[in-house]
Amino acid sequence: MGIKEVVSAPQSPWQNPFVERVIGSIRRECTNNVIVLNQGHLKNILCAYFQYYHNDRTHLSLGKNTPNGRPIQPRPVGKCKIIDLPRIGGLHHRYEWKKAA
Repeated sequence: MGIKEVVSAPQSPWQNPFVERVIGSIRRECTNNVIVLNQGHLKNILCAYFQYYHNDRTHLSLGKNTPNGRPIQPRPVGKCKIIDLPRIGGLHHRYEWKKAA
């Protein structure tokens, strides 16, 4: 297929921009705001972040949709309120309409 391995130098963001972008997003949106206690705790935080990233976080390149897709929730008829659904232990939130009781 003509594919050749390209070795990139460590800490060289201009040589591997896709990985640097992902790592930067994880750092800015997740680990910079949490005190990590140990490896297991970091794994739990990252698993929660990836769930949020794929199911709840909107992406401009996807037309403000999520990678896994998310149906548009129309505003209910009548009285309603917005509820927040905490993600990653309250670090981020998802908002949805709910009919008022």
